[in-house]
Amino acid sequence: MAEPLGIIAGNGQLPRLTAQGMRAAGHRVVIAGMAGQYEDALPGVSDDFVKVGVLRVGEWARKLKRMGVSRAVMVGGVDKASLMFMPFWKRVLVMRPDWTVAKLWYRILRHDKRSQTLLTAVAEELRKAGIELMDSTHYIPEHLADAGVMTTHPPTKTQQEDIAFGWPILMNMNDLEIGQAIAVRTHDVVAVEAIEGTDAMIKRAGDLVGSRSKKEDGGWTLLKGAGPQKDLRFDVPTIGLQTIENLKAAGAGCLAVDAGRVIFVDKEDVLKAADDAGIAIVGVQE
Repeated sequence: MAEPLGIIAGNGQLPRLTAQGMRAAGHRVVIAGMAGQYEDALPGVSDDFVKVGVLRVGEWARKLKRMGVSRAVMVGGVDKASLMFMPFWKRVLVMRPDWTVAKLWYRILRHDKRSQTLLTAVAEELRKAGIELMDSTHYIPEHLADAGVMTTHPPTKTQQEDIAFGWPILMNMNDLEIGQAIAVRTHDVVAVEAIEGTDAMIKRAGDLVGSRSKKEDGGWTLLKGAGPQKDLRFDVPTIGLQTIENLKAAGAGCLAVDAGRVIFVDKEDVLKAADDAGIAIVGVQE
């Protein structure tokens, strides 16, 4: 069997899909599941499983190294918003950050809490401890967005115009590390994703324009992606069935994503759900 590979797992289904891809490639899979984040069924798709603290980066490295892992991926979500707005004393008492995280906070994160800054610093600490983070999409290529129209029906002329209008704005927004999604309707940006996440932004966009969207123009369009500069080791944009349900409820008619750089969780089911909901999905190729 090939070398053992590690997964540092947050919430959602991506850790499961990644584990399946690694095992299909002949690797033994070791999962370090973040306490309170990973799905209950996740230990069952691993060869070895350990629970680790969310704010204990040094612990991640030590436990993976003990099981022979020197390369790993970090996938799955963490509720960053709740962590950020949790009082500092509670973070210390409840989350019990280790010395590695304490040093990161003092040197870097107390000045800059942006996701890219945080994750790059974590990756460097893991590298120093002997764990190299890999491209998180490497073992799930079949779940990445394709270029061009992915659903059975294409976007309308209005939706195509909104994609052309909004895509450069989204890319510039990502360069500023603000968020990974925007909502556009008839050449107007109506909502921008920030720390609240895509689902909350979709609801906000629906509250603003969903009920007033004209049937003939297909509603508003969600653009999601992180651009060619995105570090694919972590925080790759993701679309799932819940995203499609939220878009339908909010009156959206089109979803444009970054081809090859957005993950579809259970891709076939997501595309079918979009077709059933009358939502066009198109992969934008830079």
